[in-house]
Amino acid sequence: MDKLINDFSFGLFFWQALILLVLILLLVKFAWKPIMESIIAREEGIKNALLSAENAKREMENLQADNQRILNEARAERDAMLKEAREMKEKMIADSKHEAQEQGQKMIEQAKAAIESEKNAAMAELKLQVSTLSLSIAEKLLKEELSNKESQTKLVEKMLGDVKLN
Repeated sequence: MDKLINDFSFGLFFWQALILLVLILLLVKFAWKPIMESIIAREEGIKNALLSAENAKREMENLQADNQRILNEARAERDAMLKEAREMKEKMIADSKHEAQEQGQKMIEQAKAAIESEKNAAMAELKLQVSTLSLSIAEKLLKEELSNKESQTKLVEKMLGDVKLN
C-alpha cells in the first residue's frame, strides 16, 4: 500500500478517472436503463403475483365458505328427507292399522249378520217343524176326539161359545 501511495502519477490517475467516467456514462446510457426497467418489471411482476395470490386466497376462502354452505344445505335436505320418510312410514303404518281394523270390523259385522241370518233360518225351520208337529198332534187328537159323537157336540158348542156375534 505504501508503494501505491509513493508511486502516484497524475496522468495515470487522470486516464483512469476518465475511463471510469466514460464507463459510468456508457453504463448509464446503455445498461442502467434496461437494468432499471427489468428491476421495475420484476417488482411489478412480484406485486402482481402477490395480488394474484391474495385474490386466489380470497377465492379459496369464498369457495370453502360456499362448499360449507352447500354441505350444510345438503345435510339439512338429507335430514328433511329422512324426516319426511319417517313421517310417511308412520302414516303408512297408521293407515294400514286403521284399514286392518276396518276390515276386521267389517268381517265381524258380516259374521254377526251371517250368524243372525242362520239363527233366523234355524228359528224359522224350528217353528215350521214345531207347527208341523203341532198340527200332526192336533190332527191325531182331533181324530181321536171326534171319533165319538158326544165329544163332537161338546167341541162345536164350545167353539160357538167362543165366537162372538156382532
